[in-house]
Amino acid sequence: MSRCDELLTVTQVLKELGGVSRRTFYRWRQLGRAPVCIQLPNLELRVWRSDLKAWIESRREVA
Repeated sequence: MSRCDELLTVTQVLKELGGVSRRTFYRWRQLGRAPVCIQLPNLELRVWRSDLKAWIESRREVA
């Protein structure tokens, strides 16, 4: 995590992913396929931008 990193809301993550639905995101979480999330005391989820970028990079397919 860098000093420029930021915590994203689920809504922001969905937008970054090009409009993935909230239902799909939570299904990915159940399957262990979503980016690493942080659960706040109020039970809301956040994702570090750096974790989201790493997760996206890990999904890259080699042609």
